[in-house]
Amino acid sequence: MRGLRARLVVVFVLLAGLAALTAAGLVYRQARDLMLARTESSLVNEFRLRVATLTENMRHPPDRAALQRLANGVAPAFLSATGAAVYRDSGLIASGDRTGPITSALRQGIATRQRLQYQRVISGGTPYLVVGTPVLLGSRRTPSDVQVYLVTPLDTEAADQDALLAAALNGVLPVLALAVLLALLAAGGVLRPVRDLDRAARRLGAGELDTRLKVSGGDELARLVTTFNATAAALEANVSELREMEVRARRFVADVSHELRTPLASILAMAEMFEEEAGRLEGDLAGAARLLNLEVGRLVRLVEDLMEISRFDAGAARLVLNDVDVADAIRACLRTRGWYGRAELDLPAGVRIRMDPRRFDVIVANLVGNALRHGAPPVTVRLGGDDQRAVIEVRDAGVGVDPGLLPHVFDRFSKADAARVRSDGSGLGLAIALENARLHGGSIDVANPPGGGALFTLTLPVAGPR
Repeated sequence: MRGLRARLVVVFVLLAGLAALTAAGLVYRQARDLMLARTESSLVNEFRLRVATLTENMRHPPDRAALQRLANGVAPAFLSATGAAVYRDSGLIASGDRTGPITSALRQGIATRQRLQYQRVISGGTPYLVVGTPVLLGSRRTPSDVQVYLVTPLDTEAADQDALLAAALNGVLPVLALAVLLALLAAGGVLRPVRDLDRAARRLGAGELDTRLKVSGGDELARLVTTFNATAAALEANVSELREMEVRARRFVADVSHELRTPLASILAMAEMFEEEAGRLEGDLAGAARLLNLEVGRLVRLVEDLMEISRFDAGAARLVLNDVDVADAIRACLRTRGWYGRAELDLPAGVRIRMDPRRFDVIVANLVGNALRHGAPPVTVRLGGDDQRAVIEVRDAGVGVDPGLLPHVFDRFSKADAARVRSDGSGLGLAIALENARLHGGSIDVANPPGGGALFTLTLPVAGPR
């Protein structure tokens, strides 16, 4: 019921139903009033004529027999009617037993006003028309204290009214059905462009920036489609420009990094030579030689990291997969870098996964090195998981990661200066580790556990990337 089609149908049906019921009610009321007015007029005129005829030569005061003749004479033979007459307090003398609808209020009104009156009365569930008139004598219209009544049932009129009401109500049903049909047609005409816009917006969101819609007509929906097409064209142009700029930027970084490798290798060799000769140098030259070697080394690592990032951005990173024992790979990584005795290991044997050993070594080196440089001992490396995935946790006992920095830990050039000691790295290590994990179909999460420190969790699928 929340859909536009359902709401249009409901609105059409409500409006059509209200209009049909209003029209049917007005027609029914008008027809009923006209029918009753015609019946009343006919009966009143007939009654008045009969009373005038029957009382023209009536003796006054009338006896009981005269009253009975008067009561019998005013009731037409073709109607199932009851006539009645009364003289002062003689009591009603009737031609039948239907005198109940003759109310005391009607008798009192006729006696007081001395003119013909009638009213519709429901007695015993049956509608009646009751007509009463005083008998006036002579040309001066002198009251005679004689009253004549006619009680006529309105069964036929009531049946006609019921039939008229049923016909009016039955006429509403086709109107409602037609309203539903028109609502569906109108909803189809309105919703078709809306559905096209929805599908086009979905395609646009999925990256199909060349999506366009055909403009037909000149209404609001057509203007909306025109606006959508203009927006899509502007978005395609902007995205194309941004993509070109991104490609140029990546190419620039890759080219610069590649061009720097050769001169940096030469500079590094000379820096190492200066450091070897630092013991023979005098004054500040020895310190300058060692600082030169350190900074050149950092610059070389930065260039290597930039080249690795550029390979990820260009989609050129590839995996060389092997079936590897995870515990052995972690121990080998720590031994190579001289960290084996600086970390507590909980590495159960027999956990083997399909992965690229070189890239896994880069991930572990970045996580453990980050904990050793920025955290506090003890640094713990724990291996777990199940048949579907392997989980490697690297935890330190430091102050943890600044909560404001947690969402940005894996961003490029992100450093934890606010929470830990100043880093001398490039800020690309964790970003490269995350890219390598994703390349394997895994992930890396970071949190500040309740016990303190920082916890990095590496999750890799046992079967390797899909």
